[in-house]
Amino acid sequence: MLDRRPHDVEAYTQGLLWRDGVVYESTGSYGSSSLRAWRWSDGEELARVDLDPRLFGEGIALLGDRLEPELRLLQLTWRRGEALVWSLNPLRERSRIRYEGEGWGLAYDGSDLIMSDGTPLLSFRDPRTLDVRRRLRVTRQGMPLANLNELELVDDVLFANLYGSDEIAAIDLDSGAVSAVVDASGLLTDQEAAAADVLNGIAFRPDTGTFLLTGKYWPWVFEVRILGYDAPRPGS
Repeated sequence: MLDRRPHDVEAYTQGLLWRDGVVYESTGSYGSSSLRAWRWSDGEELARVDLDPRLFGEGIALLGDRLEPELRLLQLTWRRGEALVWSLNPLRERSRIRYEGEGWGLAYDGSDLIMSDGTPLLSFRDPRTLDVRRRLRVTRQGMPLANLNELELVDDVLFANLYGSDEIAAIDLDSGAVSAVVDASGLLTDQEAAAADVLNGIAFRPDTGTFLLTGKYWPWVFEVRILGYDAPRPGS
């Protein structure tokens, strides 16, 4: 563990991402779901929007390409079949997109949105319509791996929180095979863990090659380096 910042212990964290020193966080649970932006350097909350009580917030991803250079953030909901599209500055809902299936974790590879739903199957979806383009079956030692949750893509490796555990799977996107498993246990003290829920929330910080990790109702967001993964840095 390299560093840490205080985290709202009432936040049921579902999605986490980093952009230019700002942490964006999606929280879940009916009646308390939200989208938040806060500054890593001092922990100050910059913006927060509480969702309609009928919505259960889930994974988030940043979108932007040559056809639509303005950055926007897409937030899944669990069983509602609606994705919320947000502008960043100000943090404001712009539109909604319907999709089939449950929404869990989300990542963007520059072409497709990669979405988990708790099963071993990842769906690759059109970022404008959320129509499924293809699916990838994730395996661990040849067996299907379920409970894929929050996602973070770094180069061609997809990191996935495994719901209900302290493990993070590193997934090869060509084969779907798990190439490594990160053990994230021990970040909380026994006393902190007793008051918290499961690990969920992973974001890559490209300027340092480090990762931010947190969980549901956790008191901290931790900055860590994942051993065995030499993340590239700008200019390297």
